[in-house]
Amino acid sequence: MSKSASGPTHLGIIMDGNGRWAKRRSLPRTAGHVEGLKALKRVIIEAKEQGIEVVTFYTFSTENWKRSEQEVSYLMHLIVSKLHGELAFYNRHGIRIRARGDLSALPQPVQEAIAKTEAATQSNSAITAVIAINYGGRDEICRAVGKALAASGKQSVTEEEISQHLDLPDLPPVDMIVRSADEQRLSNFLLWESAYAELAFYEKLWPEWGREEIQAICQEYRLRVRKFGGVE
Repeated sequence: MSKSASGPTHLGIIMDGNGRWAKRRSLPRTAGHVEGLKALKRVIIEAKEQGIEVVTFYTFSTENWKRSEQEVSYLMHLIVSKLHGELAFYNRHGIRIRARGDLSALPQPVQEAIAKTEAATQSNSAITAVIAINYGGRDEICRAVGKALAASGKQSVTEEEISQHLDLPDLPPVDMIVRSADEQRLSNFLLWESAYAELAFYEKLWPEWGREEIQAICQEYRLRVRKFGGVE
């Protein structure tokens, strides 16, 4: 019930503001996505320094398919070219890459890039970076319930059975979810896992994030009192 002496073990990040960052500079939205990748690398490094074990990045949601075909195509290309192309960076810093979401619905080149990157970094242990891609919290719950029902052969399932069939059930529960660009909503991110997560929202656009933001998040987390439905 007391304040945490350390930072979060598992941090969830909703990356928002790439398009606005580019628009303010009269640049195409694609430039914002490139800068967003640079911010992601800065954030992973500082998260590792702060002792955070897992960071889950909301990379592409099940709703993002509604964006223009040109932007979606560019994002898929960016994932293919940059995800596996950063292996030297991941291995240098001991970063393990994992993915969650309905990966089977992604274009084949994206699936292959994810599989190759996960395999090539599976021995890294300094920090785990989870890419939530074609991910939606409601979709994950529906898929988990379907798997749990199929596995049990029953007409109903328990919370524990559902939890066992989530995308990455071996990861620790998310302790804190943060969002950039001053937006204050979860947007279908980690809905099951966020039942008791701390929430925080920050004004800076995602491409502007780096060391100071992660330090501020850890400090904010240490000030929170987590009761999990109990009393102080």
